[in-house]
Amino acid sequence: MALRQSHFFRHTKTVARPKKSFMMQVGTYMSLAVLLPIASFTGYAIGYYLDKAFHTHFLYIVFLLLGIASGFVQLIRQFLRDTRDDGA
Repeated sequence: MALRQSHFFRHTKTVARPKKSFMMQVGTYMSLAVLLPIASFTGYAIGYYLDKAFHTHFLYIVFLLLGIASGFVQLIRQFLRDTRDDGA
């Protein structure tokens, strides 16, 4: 018993999102400008303290890279959210 895709999409509606004001866009992108360094620093700090706790010397690099990756993921997600359905 297979579900038809047209049945699923028939009941979904597209809702137009209101345009963000200029100041809301500025606030969003300013927060993204702060997000990447904070995510990187947080990853480094977690790795540093884990290195101290477990007497190792490599965890700070691993968590620094995880922090950088998480910052870029959030940056890309916000960019894709802003460019989706702009009508361009």
